[in-house]
Amino acid sequence: MAHRTRKKPGDSQVAAARRPEVRLPPLRPYEDGRGLEPDGDYDGFELAGLDLSGQEGAGARFLDCALSECVLDETSLVNARFIDSVLTGVRGVGTDLSGASLRDAEVVDARMGGVQLHGAVLERVLVRGGKFDYLNLRSARLKDVVFEGCVLSEPDFGAAELIRVEFRDCALRQADFSGARMQDVDLRQVAELDIARGVERLAGAVISPAQLLDLAPALAAQIGVRVEG
Repeated sequence: MAHRTRKKPGDSQVAAARRPEVRLPPLRPYEDGRGLEPDGDYDGFELAGLDLSGQEGAGARFLDCALSECVLDETSLVNARFIDSVLTGVRGVGTDLSGASLRDAEVVDARMGGVQLHGAVLERVLVRGGKFDYLNLRSARLKDVVFEGCVLSEPDFGAAELIRVEFRDCALRQADFSGARMQDVDLRQVAELDIARGVERLAGAVISPAQLLDLAPALAAQIGVRVEG
């Protein structure tokens, strides 16, 4: 899939994110009671309606899998890999996905709180719908990622690298971009843009004229400009 790229300095175009194209094969139901295993290998399974709270799946690999309506409270998925997989309606608090890898994956209508994704790698990922509170993406690498129609409350992108990331019809509330690095990040279609920290790190992002007006006080404060009537 070709990218739309800038033609010359000052060009208003921004490279578009490549969306995942997940086509799941016929899936086998995952047996109840088996639970998750560290370094487990899950290929072609459907995990539906399972309570996986507190289970240990560090280092597990999910290939061509569907997780739907699963509970992931305090589930450990450190360094897990999700490849060509779809997560629908999952919910959980304190899920640990630090260092995880999501590639060619979709996350749909999830409701998560305090998810740890620091140091994770997301490539060709679509996050559509749902709500995420205190999402920790510090030092993560996001490439070709689309957030669409979701609510991100106090997300932490500190020291993260964002390349071709789009936010569409999202609410970004009290976002932290401290130390982040951006390239072709499209914020123009954010429904609610509220940046708590790191407004000076927006180099490499594209915003709308209306958003610029909203961010003007924070930008002025950052460079030491006093605005008086």
